[in-house]
Amino acid sequence: MTISRRDVIKGGIALVSIGTTAQSLLKGAVAFAAAQENAVNPAGAGKILILVQLAGGNDGLNTVVPAASGTYRSARRTLALAEDEVLPLGEGFGLHPGLKGLKQAWDAGRLAIVQGVGYPNQDYSHFKSMAIWQAGDPELKLRDGWLGRALEKLESSEHDPFLGFNIGNSTPPELQTPAVSVPSVTDPSDYAFKVRGTAADMREPRTATLLRLYEEYPAQSPYGVLLETTAETAVASSAALAEAGKRYQPAVPYPETSFGAGLSLMAEAIVGGLGVRVGHVTLGGFDTHTNQAEDHAELMAALDAGLSAFLADLEAHGRADDVLVLTWSEFGRRVAENANGGTDHGAGSVMFALGTQVRGGLYGETPSLERLVDNGNLGYTTDFRRVYATVLDGWLGVPHEELLGSRWDSLGFVTL
Repeated sequence: MTISRRDVIKGGIALVSIGTTAQSLLKGAVAFAAAQENAVNPAGAGKILILVQLAGGNDGLNTVVPAASGTYRSARRTLALAEDEVLPLGEGFGLHPGLKGLKQAWDAGRLAIVQGVGYPNQDYSHFKSMAIWQAGDPELKLRDGWLGRALEKLESSEHDPFLGFNIGNSTPPELQTPAVSVPSVTDPSDYAFKVRGTAADMREPRTATLLRLYEEYPAQSPYGVLLETTAETAVASSAALAEAGKRYQPAVPYPETSFGAGLSLMAEAIVGGLGVRVGHVTLGGFDTHTNQAEDHAELMAALDAGLSAFLADLEAHGRADDVLVLTWSEFGRRVAENANGGTDHGAGSVMFALGTQVRGGLYGETPSLERLVDNGNLGYTTDFRRVYATVLDGWLGVPHEELLGSRWDSLGFVTL
């Protein structure tokens, strides 16, 4: 059977490297134009960062609860959690009662909580604020994603197809870069070349012909290098993931949620030795304008069950010391509850850093409930870029100043 370029254009045959969308393909038209100086700290070799996005704007006040505060209870007459209900952390704070696994991590010194995280001139749009966090730049002047820029540094010495790995349908903006192709996967059985909508064996004649078509596209032509490297990455990564799946058995049961399934797949890639250095998983639903008490409790339980299983699985497989989990959300919620049993878009919130190598404790200054900003919001006390800088330097071994455009003091919750 002969395959023409016209067949490809008409859509009769599709090359699918899940998570490498048409937009990101065109964006990454040129692989490295110039050699990058390898400034990566070798002490970070093999260390893995898993970024967990709490999409929608997580309510930090009902996650890390100032339970001893009368101001908190007055502002949230129905949503406030009682002091004897939260899981005590000391200093008048407690975790949401749904975070029992994270409380165990806290007791073991494996959970760092960063308070009052935000940035100057808070934007209350989901899309704009997410873009700021994803770029690592409140002014949105830096190119691509903050972790995409980190992957470029790592790519200069490592060439694993799973250097960056996302659980989902498309590459998240924080991992985007023209230099590194990041696989995104939801279903491993569907992560492959497809011929007329069906996953194809790499030895299948039509697939082989398609690969030759990409190989024969002149490298000096527009997008030529990109097409060649993307095809090679797709072949290598789909084969590697399939092989890892044959060897991997979860050591613990995961919750039957999409978040749990995503973390299980991430563990499969890590345990399978696929070279993951940066992973990304999303838990959505945090835009709790209504019915927050019930919805937020379910989200906290889902977060806790998924992360607890993930870390227990990695520990059983001997990989826990290599992994740091970092949570983020585009903003917090307002201090006062609204008339619909929920909270509206806020500012300062909390981040979790979780792992066996974390120096547990509370980090950053506690934002004041008495001195609110923007008509009822917690002000930020810790710039999110300090958290990024801590992780880049102290875990991945990548100097942060060039990647973030300025220098930030480390918070010290993890160091190489």
